[in-house]
Amino acid sequence: MNGVPAAFTEDARTWLAERLPRRDGAPRRSVAVFHDLPHDDERALIERLQAWQRTKFDAGYGALSWPVEAGGAGLTPLHEEAFAEVEREFATPGQHELTSVSTALIAPTVQLFGTAEQKERLVRPLLRGDALACQLFSEPSAGSDLAGLGTRAVREGDEWVVTGQKVWSSGAQFAGWGELITRTDPDVPKHRGMTAFLLPMDSPGVEVRPLRQMSGGSSFCEVFLDEVRIPDTLRLGDVGGGWAVTLATLGFERGHSGATADVGGGFAELLDDARRLGRVHNPEVRRLLAEVWAAEQVAAVSAQRDRESRQAGREPGPLGSLRKLAWAQRLKLVSEAAAAILGPRLVADFGDGSYRWTEHVRGAPGYRIAGGSDEVQRTIIAERLLGLPPEPRADRGVAWKDVPK
Repeated sequence: MNGVPAAFTEDARTWLAERLPRRDGAPRRSVAVFHDLPHDDERALIERLQAWQRTKFDAGYGALSWPVEAGGAGLTPLHEEAFAEVEREFATPGQHELTSVSTALIAPTVQLFGTAEQKERLVRPLLRGDALACQLFSEPSAGSDLAGLGTRAVREGDEWVVTGQKVWSSGAQFAGWGELITRTDPDVPKHRGMTAFLLPMDSPGVEVRPLRQMSGGSSFCEVFLDEVRIPDTLRLGDVGGGWAVTLATLGFERGHSGATADVGGGFAELLDDARRLGRVHNPEVRRLLAEVWAAEQVAAVSAQRDRESRQAGREPGPLGSLRKLAWAQRLKLVSEAAAAILGPRLVADFGDGSYRWTEHVRGAPGYRIAGGSDEVQRTIIAERLLGLPPEPRADRGVAWKDVPK
């Protein structure tokens, strides 16, 4: 990879080879987008991922692009991507939303907005895999319009009393911490009356209820907050500055979507099954395979452009929305190709392994919502990339309490 010494890549490959078996070169067996695991099995997976993250961190590979004073290696994002590329050659424990959220979203948010005490308490544990944190953002009536959230936090002396409900919080049942966004001032427009907190998930008044997903798993949760008391020392950022904290975390999330390109199935798995089932000569199958291949090549080129931009000191900004939208559409395209290749095998288990594609098909729609819906991404692209007039917003400049609910 340009900008990364070959010695670094070879040292990383040698280190990995001493600890992990190499992949056998066959396409990945799992094509699942979301996990469909019993509770204990899901916990065991997370524990294996935590152990692997600790191993990498202690060897200097767990936080390559982080500054040394924060526990990182002080290298560049290109080194991080080069290591990830080599790591894909080996059979790692897998992945889970909660561990990714902890290291790639919440740790950098705390580093950006946290006090010295908060950073000392959480950043290194999150990066090392010792602590796990979930997002407590969306609500039943505030999903795509996240700034419309209504979970209330009222200050009482040195504490805040929080009451409300959150939903779609991945891994909340296993998390020790939550990044919580609340409404602290209903008398100002919605974006200005929000405040963020770091919530210990074992606080009195916190109830986590796993939700059964269409994919069969229960990684998503709803979280109920009944007069939960949070000390002001766990406030993240300024009072009323919660929208800036939220945007930062969502920016990390959209930028991280490219790093989760291994989620679900892809061209290699589709081609393997098409050959096995004798479907490679079908014109529709060939067309869809070509589209999936082309989409993956475009994604690779886009990733390279992003690397070059970061190397030049530029951040992707709203381009993250473009990448995230394209990625969600690619997942959908893979589902269409799987349906064309498998036919009835997609809805009935023939005992030949093909039925596993249902895990992709049922899970892929979730990423059209996660990290901001497709519609939200298109609005960002239209307004911030294309310079189109902003959408009419009836609640602009209106106090949150006066907006019709």
